[in-house]
Amino acid sequence: MTDTAKLKVPKQLTGRAVLFCLFGYFGLVFAANGALVFFASSTFGGLETGSSYKAGLQFKQEMQSADRQASLHWKVEGRLTRDAAGQAVLDISVRDDKGLAVAGLSGAARLAHPATSRLDHPVALEASGAGVLRGVTAAQAGQWELILDLDRGGERVFRSRSRVTLK
Repeated sequence: MTDTAKLKVPKQLTGRAVLFCLFGYFGLVFAANGALVFFASSTFGGLETGSSYKAGLQFKQEMQSADRQASLHWKVEGRLTRDAAGQAVLDISVRDDKGLAVAGLSGAARLAHPATSRLDHPVALEASGAGVLRGVTAAQAGQWELILDLDRGGERVFRSRSRVTLK
C-alpha cells in the first residue's frame, strides 16, 4: 500500500449543511426568545396603575387630600400579628392631636405583595371600640406593603402606605 491510499479525504462543507446550520441556529434563537416572552408575560402581576393619564389628573386632588390629612395631626398606629389559628390580624388605633380616640371611622386595608398584585390580601376592618379597628386575613409570612384607608361619612380622611413584615 502506498501512503496516498492511507490518507482520508476530509468531509466537504456543502451548501446544504450550511443551510441546515443556519435554520437550526435561528430556530434555537426563536425558541429561546419565545420561551422568555412566555415566561415574562405569564409572571407579570399587573400594573400599579391602569392609566397613568388618569392618575396624573388625580394628582392635584391627592395632594389636597394629603394636606387635609396632615392638618388633622392624627396618630395612627398599626400592629400586624398572627392569631392562634395562623391568621394575620391587623389592629389599628387612631388618636387625635390631644390623644383622644377618634370615633366614627370605617376603613379597609390591603396587604399588597411587593412583586405581584395577584398575591394581595384585602383586609376588611371592623370597629372594635372608639378609635380601634381590627381585621383578619390569611396571608403568608414575608414583607408586605400595608395600604390603609380610613373613611368618615363615606369620604376618605386618611391614607397610609407602609412596609411591614409578617412572621
